[in-house]
Amino acid sequence: MNALTSLSPRLRQRLMSAAAIVALFLLWELACVAFKVSSIVLPRPSEIFTVLFTKLPLMWPHATQTLYTTLLGFALGTLAGVLIGAVIGMSRVAYDVAYPILVGFSSIPKVAVVPIFVVWFGAGTVPAVLTSMVICMFPVVVNIATGLAHTEPELQDVLKVLGARKLDILWNVGLPRTLPYLFASLKIALTLAFVGTVLAETIAANKGIGNMMMIASGNFDVPLVFAGLFILAAMGVALYVASALIERRFTGWAQRGNELPNG
Repeated sequence: MNALTSLSPRLRQRLMSAAAIVALFLLWELACVAFKVSSIVLPRPSEIFTVLFTKLPLMWPHATQTLYTTLLGFALGTLAGVLIGAVIGMSRVAYDVAYPILVGFSSIPKVAVVPIFVVWFGAGTVPAVLTSMVICMFPVVVNIATGLAHTEPELQDVLKVLGARKLDILWNVGLPRTLPYLFASLKIALTLAFVGTVLAETIAANKGIGNMMMIASGNFDVPLVFAGLFILAAMGVALYVASALIERRFTGWAQRGNELPNG
């Protein structure tokens, strides 16, 4: 116990998180054994990890396809979201015109959009990329527009007095001030991008984790379905951590401390 308390708060937090995850898997395993739960209903973690180990070469092409599609859709959605958010945040007219359209489009279930993309572009990677793009774009637009709206008017006035153009103000003041908002939206957009990709893969793709899970569920191979979920979770966590590291690098000035409170 003394050794644990002597650790730094950050390391202690990580060890406690890892212990909680291990405890969750152990409880899951024991519950399935104690209540004799069939693997068709809920496979044990040991079964899932066995499938991950033995069938990883078969799942790897599906995982790389899903990761590629998600990253491409996420990149396109982020770029479009930043551009649209900048226009909306800098222009009241654009805000009044475009924002209601974006809210309406965001309210449409994306499962209803996938068949339209299939009609336009055919089944395959393109509908998945577009679904991933449109589903993760809205959080970026909202946060960029909000960040620009909260830019201090005093800074803008000073730059205007110095002869700066509106584009100069956006580049030198507006966008840097929106970085904390942007990275907050990117963490949400990353998870939504995976949702969009897997959704499209289950409907109109012949490759990817979503397609693999659909085939596995049709064959009642539930451990393989859960293995696919574990792969998606691992990729999501890895990208989230990468996003957090990049955020710390570029927005360290906006973070007031990362240590846990004592006691």
